[in-house]
Amino acid sequence: MQADFSTDANIYAFIDEIDALTPTFDTLIHNASSWDSEKHSQDLALLFDNMMQIHAKTPYLINMAARRWMQQGDIIHLTDYVAQKGSAKHIAYATSKAALENLTLSFAQKLAPRIKVNSISPALIMFNESDDDAYREKARHKSILGTVPGEQEIVNACEFILASQHMTGQSIKLDGGRHLV
Repeated sequence: MQADFSTDANIYAFIDEIDALTPTFDTLIHNASSWDSEKHSQDLALLFDNMMQIHAKTPYLINMAARRWMQQGDIIHLTDYVAQKGSAKHIAYATSKAALENLTLSFAQKLAPRIKVNSISPALIMFNESDDDAYREKARHKSILGTVPGEQEIVNACEFILASQHMTGQSIKLDGGRHLV
């Protein structure tokens, strides 16, 4: 299923589409994201609203609906390293990812004990094809490990969360020790 979460109507249409399938599942992973920044935005209020729409309102509404689809299981939010640190270049983005971190805590309380809710908070995981060598070198040096682990690192963290029977309301930090540099 494809979805455009840029409007409330689209979010509700997505939820209705899932409802029509009368699903039962045990894992929901929120990975929708947008990396827009203040530097490239002419309308800062719209930028802020868009970031909150995709990173906070969409997971909020889907999680509320998911209570009828899930009898037990896990919800995983993909947040970001900057949710805790902040970002001068991506203020609205960082703020909305911090809101998603808080949704992790709130839904962990609301949905326990049937559904565990955790988050994964990555820093650099992989490069875009268009990233030049200078950017890649600079980005590697932002963490103490200096690694670019690739998407399998996210898969590994998801598998860890799903295997745990005793973890909820937590965030796994995949930052390569960035906070130590």
